[in-house]
Amino acid sequence: MKVSFRQYVVASAVLVSSLGFSVNSYAALPFFSDKKDEVPSLAPMLEEATPAVVSIAVEGTQTSRQQVPEMFRYFFGAPQEQVQERPFKGLGSGVIIDADKGYVVTNNHVVDNADEITVKLTDGREFTAKKLGSDEQSDIALLKIDSDNLTALPLADSDALRVGDFVVAIGNPFGLSQTVTSGIVSALGRSGLNIGGYEDFIQTDAAINRGNSGGALVSLRGELVGINTAIFGPNGGNVGIGFAIPSNMMKSLVDQIAEYGEVRRGLLGILGSDIDAGLAEAMNADVNIGAFVSEVTPESAADKAGIQAGDIITGINGRNLHSFQELRAKISSMGAGAEVELTVMRKGKKMDLDVVLGDATQSTVTAAQIHPALEGATLTNGTDEAGNAGVVISELANGSPAARIGLKPDDIVMGVNRLRTPSVAEFRDALDKAKGVIALNVKRGNSTLYLLIRQ
Repeated sequence: MKVSFRQYVVASAVLVSSLGFSVNSYAALPFFSDKKDEVPSLAPMLEEATPAVVSIAVEGTQTSRQQVPEMFRYFFGAPQEQVQERPFKGLGSGVIIDADKGYVVTNNHVVDNADEITVKLTDGREFTAKKLGSDEQSDIALLKIDSDNLTALPLADSDALRVGDFVVAIGNPFGLSQTVTSGIVSALGRSGLNIGGYEDFIQTDAAINRGNSGGALVSLRGELVGINTAIFGPNGGNVGIGFAIPSNMMKSLVDQIAEYGEVRRGLLGILGSDIDAGLAEAMNADVNIGAFVSEVTPESAADKAGIQAGDIITGINGRNLHSFQELRAKISSMGAGAEVELTVMRKGKKMDLDVVLGDATQSTVTAAQIHPALEGATLTNGTDEAGNAGVVISELANGSPAARIGLKPDDIVMGVNRLRTPSVAEFRDALDKAKGVIALNVKRGNSTLYLLIRQ
């Protein structure tokens, strides 16, 4: 039987039904063309997506320490250790996720210890980037560049991914900018790889090599589903096993970095392990995957929500849960105070419990991350006696730059240049936009005053 080109495309559409397209809507596929002399192609989608993927060049100084043998210390008075500083350069990739704010996300290991970070766009423009914050445990970093006419990638719901979905990796392997490779989602929820502290990776066979770190893993719709972060193979080469941080996990982390300058991990307050067939049989549970709860910390978020030792957590926010490591990674990427719905099996019965996560860090924002003139101060969100929201100077080092401009402990910054700043995130944004002399509107007790920062 002779098959027409159009019939071929209709049949092919079935293979990508996971993208939400039906067979009858094949014309909406991004690689379909109505022109008879053109073949299906990813080019139209990539023309929209690739301008949001950038190359990142870093320079810095790496410090190494080596213990000096005791003999040399004894006879020659040498110090206990020898410190060497060596300059380094590196290349990686990044993704623009907010065109208005100039936010670029990449891997922490791409920009770690970098003194200078340069972001280069596909149109040849180059910018010096400011690092807003990073998280070593999840290998995420958030950068900011000042530019107009940027293109950002829309975010996909990475929890909706399925094994077999088609994906495309975009990045700069070996410094070869705007390299595109394609493949499928090979597995989900990968952990236990000792790549980072919190692992919940998308595994893909789309070719990922050195320099792809921080680049984009996109769906055929051109939506960001993950940040490429690691490969598994001999000699650091691609063998069809690459890993990406899910976009939902990335979004939660960068929102916290933008708000606080750091990640404030959610805390559930349990100890446990993976459920297996033997444990399921012992607990008389009709499930073979999930997270077994062996202990609940008193007064923790889990305790307050009614979770008990012996429970098996099988789902989070309506999605199936495969392992304790996956639960740990998802909870830790959610901010303190986040509301989570956990599906629990208890004595053969299924129930849903609402949990408000605790704070695993209990830390404050270092103000130097926001502006150098504020070095020495730590900031928290708070309110004045009338309930008006502002930024509280919770701690202040004597003689610090922040103290020299006149700030004092317990001051509440209510605004910048007459612009209200009810949170640390809005305070940061206002300072980023301010030019020339900056006037801080400060509430001190019952008094209101202005303190000036001269740039």
